[in-house]
Amino acid sequence: MKRAVVTGGAGFIGSHMVRYLLKQNVEVLVIDNLSSGKLSNIPKNVKFKQLSLHTCDVDELTNILKEYEYVFHMAAFIQIIPSIENPLKYNNINVDGTLKLLMACRDAKIKKVIYSASSAAYGDTKKLPTKETNEFNPQSPYGLQKLIGEQYCRVFYEAYGLKSACLRYFNVFGERMSNDASGAYRLIIPIWEECTINNQPLTITNDGNQSRDFVYAGDVAHANWLAANNNNIEKGEAINIGSGNSVTINDLAEYWGGDKKYIGNRQETRHMLADITNAKIILNWKPTINIKDWIHEFVKEIK
Repeated sequence: MKRAVVTGGAGFIGSHMVRYLLKQNVEVLVIDNLSSGKLSNIPKNVKFKQLSLHTCDVDELTNILKEYEYVFHMAAFIQIIPSIENPLKYNNINVDGTLKLLMACRDAKIKKVIYSASSAAYGDTKKLPTKETNEFNPQSPYGLQKLIGEQYCRVFYEAYGLKSACLRYFNVFGERMSNDASGAYRLIIPIWEECTINNQPLTITNDGNQSRDFVYAGDVAHANWLAANNNNIEKGEAINIGSGNSVTINDLAEYWGGDKKYIGNRQETRHMLADITNAKIILNWKPTINIKDWIHEFVKEIK
């Protein structure tokens, strides 16, 4: 039986990863400090260790990891606006935490690390669809921090031979999306879920014509598994994980149904669209769940 660690496994994407691994008959350990994740997201037959990566001792973490083969690093603080307001706090978690984890993975002789990177590293790019070779222009400390994590993965391969792959997620959706995130950059689906439950119109910023590339969390988990078992990517290479299609927020609201309310302007990336050619060719991966179909079923459930 294969053995894997999922950092951030009590969170939204991490909980999908845990469930996917269980279906592959993988023994799983979740490491999470529960700052945003929930114990209820972790299946009862999964081992759990409450730990903050950025404050833990590397030797302690090494002893925990040495019984495992793979590490799926999904623990991070992901909000954009809070990272701008408190960059040091976010750097401690997203950069220092990643560095300590890589050091422990090196010392524990982990077979491979799969790092959850972010399309936020691209910033407000004009080149659509965006390839992995696109220039970087992060517009927030969070975007920069996720990029630094990628670079650390590559350095640890060159310096220590630690194998890794970096998956740049676009806009991930699915079950267990957290309602805990605060600030102007909360995920739109949990916001609209609250609006629907409270019989309020769907709130939309700017003109609603900004577009995003939405990819299902279960498909993201599948991509992680394929990356872990692919010998062609082990030097910290980055691969885009998106749907390869863009949807405007206005169109998303039409899928959802109900009244809309425009609530003013904010600074944000105008358009996002992933070039997923490498994911298809290198990983033999493609998305399977469509945002439109998923929303129709999701709205039925919450209503």
